[in-house]
Amino acid sequence: MKTIEHWINGSPTAGTSPETAPVFNPATGQEQARVALASAADVDTAVTAATAAFETWSESSLTQRTQVMFAFRQLLMEHEEELGRIISAEHGKTVDDARGEITRGREVVEFACGLGDVLKGSFSDQVSRGVDVHNFRQPLGVVAGITPFNFPAMVPLWMHPIAIATGNTFVLKPSERDPSAANFVAELYKRAGLPDGVFNVVHGGKEAVDAILTHSGVEAVSFVGSTPIARYVHETATAHGKRVQALGGAKNHAVVLPDADLEFAANHITAGAYGSAGERCMAVSVAVAVGTAADGLVEILERKAGEVKVGPGDVPGIEMGPLVTKASQERVENAVGTAATQGATVVVDGRGLKVDGHEDGFFTGPSLLDHVTTEMDAYKEELFGPVLAVVRVDSLDEAIGVINANPYGNGTALFTGSGEAARRFQRSVKVGMIGVNVPVPVPMSYYSFGGWKDSLIGDSPIHGPEGIRFYTRPKVVTTRWPQPKQQVAAGFNFPTSS
Repeated sequence: MKTIEHWINGSPTAGTSPETAPVFNPATGQEQARVALASAADVDTAVTAATAAFETWSESSLTQRTQVMFAFRQLLMEHEEELGRIISAEHGKTVDDARGEITRGREVVEFACGLGDVLKGSFSDQVSRGVDVHNFRQPLGVVAGITPFNFPAMVPLWMHPIAIATGNTFVLKPSERDPSAANFVAELYKRAGLPDGVFNVVHGGKEAVDAILTHSGVEAVSFVGSTPIARYVHETATAHGKRVQALGGAKNHAVVLPDADLEFAANHITAGAYGSAGERCMAVSVAVAVGTAADGLVEILERKAGEVKVGPGDVPGIEMGPLVTKASQERVENAVGTAATQGATVVVDGRGLKVDGHEDGFFTGPSLLDHVTTEMDAYKEELFGPVLAVVRVDSLDEAIGVINANPYGNGTALFTGSGEAARRFQRSVKVGMIGVNVPVPVPMSYYSFGGWKDSLIGDSPIHGPEGIRFYTRPKVVTTRWPQPKQQVAAGFNFPTSS
């Protein structure tokens, strides 16, 4: 049985802890590897290596850093298929879906390649007689990322390219459910010319997380995961003097107005709900059908849910793979049963799906629930699976009210042909990322990703301009260079009044 080790100071490292955890192939249900679980001492080893590397990496030229990023980007492109298959084998998503997440992550690398313009400071000449002011930004030091299972390549890529390109060193703690992608990326960084110790990977559970959150050598922590854990990460890390990005859960609504093209809307909502088996924080989990749109929308959604091809992620033509664990499969299927008990109409029932040759895999089919109310568990809970709930309302204003009453505010979408309705919607909803006829409105890398309310703990979104600000801190320098023989009298007034 293969053991997946940590990556510390440029090479695989077994670590000091004998503890390991199983890594499954979700399509077969079989254990395929063990992953080492880091102790606090292992985290300290990684931080120590990153601290030593920071001394030289932080003083490297911007050209040197961006050259590494350009080389890293090229390697990501060359090895996209291989990395995609690694992700598929441990997560369960289709290889095409995995390649898609690599592409979205690579876009952040491309943003990091162009930091020369973003990091330019400003200069003010002659703010007072003989006095100039300029500013610039410097890296923090050792920073860390704690990332979820659902995007083992993309979410870390939202963090470490910007952190590294701005001169920091990085310690990544990926999910122990699909850990191999992180080590593969570490190898690509080494091949791209990144010095040892700049990027490190420690695998593990709560002990490793707590060691990162409390380590005095870690300056900042980035986290993506559930809201309860995001709160814990934010509270613990800030209590230990660290900057924190903490992105939590979601319950994303797609509103469909009667004037929308229902075939178009249903097609995109189906992909948004069942893509990646619904295991993504930007999945469409609620369709809000307004007025006369409801019956026609549900009819088309039922047909399209039945057309989704479910099977092993490495088989061509498959559109949805298994869930990541047996526990996830059971939780999602139990949620469908609970919804029926609470009065929802189960239009499409994905429970009990068996895939030929993969009977022990963690498969469940797409489920479609109609007549769901906001009091039902299927609406209130983040199911993180291929379950789409349809809530019926009478007006756009009522739909906006439903969205704004929800504790989450990550993403939302509106399907309509009305510019007036779209403008009213995007100005009124209390949500951080909005799509108009776009079901999954994940912004491009040069914008920042982050929700509102319980979807973002604190006030630091990820990547884009906010990512630059998060991983750097500013200095403002006021200078005066008097002529050698010039006497400048000191005064008790502010110099700007001179």
